[in-house]
Amino acid sequence: MKFFALFLLLFVLTARAQTPADRARVFAFSDMADLMTTNHPLVRLANSLPDEARQELLQARGFFDPKLTSGFDRKQFGDASKPGSLYYNNWVNELKVPVWLGGADFKLTYDRFTGARVNPEYQTPNAGLLGVGVSVPIGQGLLIDSRRATLRQAQLLPSLADAERVKQINKLWLSAAKDYWNWYLAQRQVDLLREGFQLADTRFRAVKQRVDLGDAAAIDSVEAQITVQDRQVQLEQALVNLQNARLIVSTYLWNESGQPVELPAFAVPQTAPEGLINEALFQTLSQRAAEGHPELLSLDLKIRQQVIEEQFRRAMLQPQFSVSGQLLSQAATTTPEARQLYGFGWNNYKVGLDFALPLFLRKERGKLRQVQIKTQQLRFDRTQTNRDVLNGVSTAYNELNAIDRQIGLQAKAVINQQRLLQAEQQRFELGESSLFLVNTRETKLIDMRLKLEELRSKYQKAVAELYYAAGGR
Repeated sequence: MKFFALFLLLFVLTARAQTPADRARVFAFSDMADLMTTNHPLVRLANSLPDEARQELLQARGFFDPKLTSGFDRKQFGDASKPGSLYYNNWVNELKVPVWLGGADFKLTYDRFTGARVNPEYQTPNAGLLGVGVSVPIGQGLLIDSRRATLRQAQLLPSLADAERVKQINKLWLSAAKDYWNWYLAQRQVDLLREGFQLADTRFRAVKQRVDLGDAAAIDSVEAQITVQDRQVQLEQALVNLQNARLIVSTYLWNESGQPVELPAFAVPQTAPEGLINEALFQTLSQRAAEGHPELLSLDLKIRQQVIEEQFRRAMLQPQFSVSGQLLSQAATTTPEARQLYGFGWNNYKVGLDFALPLFLRKERGKLRQVQIKTQQLRFDRTQTNRDVLNGVSTAYNELNAIDRQIGLQAKAVINQQRLLQAEQQRFELGESSLFLVNTRETKLIDMRLKLEELRSKYQKAVAELYYAAGGR
């Protein structure tokens, strides 16, 4: 079923440049890229990175979740019928709601401390005591604290993970492109060597007939047979190389269930297009690299995280000074318990002040300087990476242009070699040349055609390198 499903997919997804007779057999690089970017395990793994980052962001937001706590303690000692046997019956409840602005914490409390041995400082009416208050940092933590710094840094994680996802997928795509065009080259080598073998075999049979008729020397058939054997050896090796190249391409093919799929035996690579890159496209890719290369985006986001960390560490140099206040419910004995619980007045309150300051701040100053050094290192890294990226794009483009010129020269050389072979064959038919020269010219032509296909394969790899260097595909 897997083979049949891939057959149908290959039947639909075909190269546009092929003839109708070949179209059903062609497995274009775009088809392989579509399958790979949809089903490949490494792509799925890369796609999970943003989701993982979103879970870290969710955890960071948890610092601002309201928190409800409750605790109950009771001590009974002695005869329960006698006064004073209930030492204490303590019930403490608190709802704390962290607030982003100012780093404040709103609190709603309900305490009930009763019993003969309860500290009068904590003793409450029998109905309990309700309190509403707030705690606000005045110095350290007013503008930024650990909670807000962690959350702001976590908010950058999805973008950072997305840059890492793009980087990993681009790396896999580049590897796939190189392996695909290696398959193309292996297929063309087999085609050319098979053609050369068939020509040599046909010539050998013709020479052998002439030898049998006495029109040629017996040594000519030996020479022709040696050429056949030599090309057969080359063809056998090329077939092995093709088989291995097909296996490598198959490693990128996976179905929707996450199971590997083999490349069908009838599949052949597409023809190699030429003239894909021009100066305008190069400028576009250079601009894309400068603005959106995943390496640069990743460094920019890391620098932003360090800036947030530096702001937090600067805040840690300030004194710890916080103010807290709480309004308490009425405690008048003349009122019902319900009013004692829910009635508030400005005469019933609790306030508190807290202050702390390390005298030397060595820990805080050391941590701040460490963060500043890390930020500076990232900025240096970003500057160098930006230059490396732009130089990489220019280098890939220069390499591409050089290969393009080589392809043009090699194509002209192949045409000239074909003319030379045709002339040599005509001379051989007229008896003015030898079989050795014909075989030599033909072998040279095959080698030059192989070199041309190698350059075409190299050109396609250089195109992939250019797009990879620009941070896209």
